[in-house]
Amino acid sequence: MKKEKRIFGKVLIVLMIAFFYLPIVFMIVFSFNSGRSLTNFEGFSLTWYERMFNNRDMMESLYTTIIIASIATVVSTLLGTISAIGLSKSRKFLQKAILQLNDFPIMNPEIVTAIGLMLLFITFHVERGFWTMLLAHIAFCTPYVILSVMPKIRSLDPNLADAAMDLGATPWQALTKVLVPQIMPGIVSGALIAFTMSFDDFIISYFVTGGGVKNLSIMVYTMSRRVNPSINAISTRVVVLITIGLVIINVVPVIRERREKRHEKITG
Repeated sequence: MKKEKRIFGKVLIVLMIAFFYLPIVFMIVFSFNSGRSLTNFEGFSLTWYERMFNNRDMMESLYTTIIIASIATVVSTLLGTISAIGLSKSRKFLQKAILQLNDFPIMNPEIVTAIGLMLLFITFHVERGFWTMLLAHIAFCTPYVILSVMPKIRSLDPNLADAAMDLGATPWQALTKVLVPQIMPGIVSGALIAFTMSFDDFIISYFVTGGGVKNLSIMVYTMSRRVNPSINAISTRVVVLITIGLVIINVVPVIRERREKRHEKITG
């Protein structure tokens, strides 16, 4: 019986992996299709990649997506981390109240947040475009960073920073050399979530943009109304960029750790 359960579990895992990754593999393969068909592979070709690079609107949407996602990730990570550290030093009642407010935009449907931000910009006569999209992305990414960093802060000794300052460290040194390294996994996790949320956002971006500014999601939505294999090419490029980013994020800490161990062996 146990053996059957294990086999069933393995089969289920394989099916889940296939369900998630086969569409991506299918998309990558058909991005090299010589014909316009999205279901019949007619031969290998780089035609759709050439058209993608020559399509000004498509490339601008990709650059806009990368720039907004990068800036929103950096700003929201800084804001979220500072807010989480500040909340950890506040009273429990205030901390719980603010965390409840922080959870509200996460649980709130995106369409409600999108309409709310759109009305806010219209009320204050803010011209919608690149900057409104960027502000909106920072606004909805920050709560996710706070949510990722808070558990790491709670797991630490609350007197850690005070102990460092008692030993002669300045408040800045206690923050940057003692506290931040301890909560770095939470910060990195929050940054990855923020980047992912910003990179593939459609609903909020659609409502707060204007002036012809489009991110990748809006561009793909516009192109999906007609058969255009260039969608496969640009989507494949995005997958490659994200994969490279994930590899760098995961490999760099391992390399650094190995270097530190080698240095300890040499000096030891």
